[in-house]
Amino acid sequence: MKIVVLDGYTLNPGDLSWEPLLELGEVVIYDRTSREDLFLRASEADILITNKTPLKRELIEQLPKLKYIGVLATGYNIVDVEAAREYNITVTNVPTYGTKAVAQFVFAHLLEICHHVGEHSKSVREGKWNRQEDFCYWDKPLIELDGKVMGIIGTGRIGMETAKIAKSFGMTVVAYRRENGRRHEPIESHEDEAEALFNYLPPNEFFAVSDVISLHCPLTEENRGMLNASAFNMMKTGVIIINTARGPLIDEIALAAALKNGKDYAAGLDVLSKEPPIEPSPLYAFEQCNITPHIAWAPLASRNRLLGIAIDNLKAFMAGRVKNTV
Repeated sequence: MKIVVLDGYTLNPGDLSWEPLLELGEVVIYDRTSREDLFLRASEADILITNKTPLKRELIEQLPKLKYIGVLATGYNIVDVEAAREYNITVTNVPTYGTKAVAQFVFAHLLEICHHVGEHSKSVREGKWNRQEDFCYWDKPLIELDGKVMGIIGTGRIGMETAKIAKSFGMTVVAYRRENGRRHEPIESHEDEAEALFNYLPPNEFFAVSDVISLHCPLTEENRGMLNASAFNMMKTGVIIINTARGPLIDEIALAAALKNGKDYAAGLDVLSKEPPIEPSPLYAFEQCNITPHIAWAPLASRNRLLGIAIDNLKAFMAGRVKNTV
């Protein structure tokens, strides 16, 4: 079988080994694939491996040899899954590789907002502490998390792990229940553990009580732009927004307005609506909005797990016992 990796560089810029994949067939690995090169590279493949290279219906319809698409990520919205099903193409993802890393990154953003460690360290190196009459100083307000309310949107594995960490900081945790009564939760829910961690609240109550809101749900047409002007109006003044899920969950114009008028105290974003940004985001103008380049998933240990699970998915498919299908 011919296996084509369309965009392997972000997963493996050189610190992981492709060797286990190379043992499975004729393998071609591209660091990146442009739209112009996509059909030519995909047309002879039995198996396509993609991270963020989109595989849309119009392409899938032109690939009669294609039997399998492996997504090198948990989110799989870059693949037209319905078209794949129609053409009997198996699609798999990697659901569990980065749970702890992403939850950890939530608090990297949150603690930076609470303590401004980077800015204070920079000021010390610039000599500000040397010039102080007192033994200490702080240039920005410092926030204690104990007693604050963490609101979780999406109570899958990462949302649950985030809730556990929040509890260890002394935070109360609540979870978002959609207006139709359904939850943003995984296929395999953990009801007993969830009930011990948080209460589910409808949107108006959830937004009204949350001091911090952390997004952990997949991107769907239903929740695209769910943090919009209406949602911000329901939030308490001074809320902190953390997004390590998908950029389009937030209406960035509405977030910019909330940062400008003080409704939103600060934001920590690892994702934006366009990645990489085509032009500077309006959010760049706000010092209290920290933006990182979609790296919550990327510690070496997490990427190594991801590659291993992706290869195991492919081996299972080849052996006729498919797993992690979407």
